[in-house]
Amino acid sequence: MKKIKFMDCSFRDGFQSCLGARVKTDDFLPALDAAVKAGINYIEIGGGARFQSLYFYCQEDAFDMMDRCRELVGPNVNLQTLSRGVNVVGLSSQSTDIINLHAKLFKKHGITTIRNFDALNDVRNLAVSGRAIHDNGLKHQVTITMMGLAPGLNETYAHTPKFYIDRLREILEDGVPFDSLAFKDASGTSTPATVFETVKLARELIGNDREIQFHTHDTAGMAVSCNMAAIQAGADVVDLAMSPLSGGTCEADILVMYQRLRGTEYTLDIDPEKILAAEKVFEQCMDKYFMPPESMQVSPKIIFSPMPGGALTANTQMMRDNNCLDKFDKCIEEMREVVAKGGFGTSVTPVSQFYFQQAFSNAMRGRWSVIDKNGYGKMVLGYFGKTPVPPDPEIVKLAEQQLGLEPTTKSVVELNDANPKLGVKYNTGLLEAAGLPVNDENIFIVSTCGDKGLKYLKGDRPMGIRYKEAAKPAAAAKSAASYTATIDGKTVTVQLAADGASYTATVNGKNFAVKVAEGAAPAAASAAPAAGSGAAKPLASPLPGTVVKIVAAVGAEVAEGETVLVIEAMKMETEIKAPKAGIVREINVTASQVVAAGDVLAMIEEK
Repeated sequence: MKKIKFMDCSFRDGFQSCLGARVKTDDFLPALDAAVKAGINYIEIGGGARFQSLYFYCQEDAFDMMDRCRELVGPNVNLQTLSRGVNVVGLSSQSTDIINLHAKLFKKHGITTIRNFDALNDVRNLAVSGRAIHDNGLKHQVTITMMGLAPGLNETYAHTPKFYIDRLREILEDGVPFDSLAFKDASGTSTPATVFETVKLARELIGNDREIQFHTHDTAGMAVSCNMAAIQAGADVVDLAMSPLSGGTCEADILVMYQRLRGTEYTLDIDPEKILAAEKVFEQCMDKYFMPPESMQVSPKIIFSPMPGGALTANTQMMRDNNCLDKFDKCIEEMREVVAKGGFGTSVTPVSQFYFQQAFSNAMRGRWSVIDKNGYGKMVLGYFGKTPVPPDPEIVKLAEQQLGLEPTTKSVVELNDANPKLGVKYNTGLLEAAGLPVNDENIFIVSTCGDKGLKYLKGDRPMGIRYKEAAKPAAAAKSAASYTATIDGKTVTVQLAADGASYTATVNGKNFAVKVAEGAAPAAASAAPAAGSGAAKPLASPLPGTVVKIVAAVGAEVAEGETVLVIEAMKMETEIKAPKAGIVREINVTASQVVAAGDVLAMIEEK
């Protein structure tokens, strides 16, 4: 009987797929300890979204988290992290020296193995990052990314067994050293037939000396079937997770896969009672966190528009934050065309985010009226590498026009090494200018986390974890007090909610949700706008989002096309520009305010 190994993904991919990667270290360490005591000795612990999220949302340092995990599990457990090729653990790509620093630091902080993938399966990107991992003394798991295509697109070369094996041949011809091979399907949309044929051909190609590992999610309900297909084709290792972060958008549960293998020629070498006990500890640890219902569901829509488990709940949560979750189905519909016209890069970070941002823009602003300038647009122009098939020529032309960039066939690292605003030297300068300590860790944090990394190091550490809301006592359900006030000549109705800190303010018939933070000082009233001619026209938001920056002040003259405000939605910033030259007579929003499509952001009197 063949013993099938598994990696427990609960403490990285589970966090990302179900909780947006926002989990405090103190909260999960008891479950990690229980997992090791249950006999689990191969664990995914960091990298991917679990790097940036700690600085952005958890008020924690990712390197400290890795150190604490290594100390707890001891020296013999294989701790693995996830790396996005030349993007390492960020959404933007890096220069050679930062790619090398990534491997150096993760080795220093207790990591055994790094899974290394490229969303476009551009072997040039895998080779640079893979050699850095190997040269710094870590085990390199080279990875080919997979996904299933929507019905009607099955004749495309991309994402067929031949396509995957051609990429494996490129890896072998390049000579990049690797210790094991993984096939990673982040969206869970590959068919068991494709998985079986791909793993079978890969086993024939690389022989029996190196392990083959298979990774998939249960978003489309196919995880157990695809895991079984991989095992029968010759895979040695599959990726699994523990309850409550198993199934749905995450990996299949360890005990469920154990049950599937019972009575076959394969087995998981576990004590199921011990695993059950560890899962109970994990469930208790995670009970305080809000679990989006969609994270536990099988979604048949995913086979039409492959949304990876690690991005689905992160995106739906952001849509909740921006009061536009009702648009999710429309975005998923738009993704089908966005994927096809973008060249069929695998729907995994960062490309999955590029797809969803463009689909969101298409859904909210009209198809292809705006090409995302930082992600999708640069991808179709070649700035993230070579797409599996050429992108649609019309979309490439639109991107070229809107971004003001020419297409390129240069490698990502070649472009980045020539960029003076990337690399160790540039990020050292940022630290020095901010008066912050210069060390390898800080250089890497700033390089991969940008301005938010700098803010973290300066002590600006907002909390963005979503806990369950505490149940309100029945006695609190009493009628709320209502007040009126006059501000800058406007009558405002304010209704005090039962908790004494949440308010609804009605201004000119429009409702605004207001939350007063403890200890917060009242904001100064805006200066009254200068008397105008009465010809001021509203500047409306073209999409839902959060106001992240107010550029123009009341009374300022703005030229046609000049930016007045900046809205952020789905990690994508949109500049709201003046349609005509004029004078800003009113700013109707504040920074951090959530707005809906059509909300009036400002009033501009045309000149």
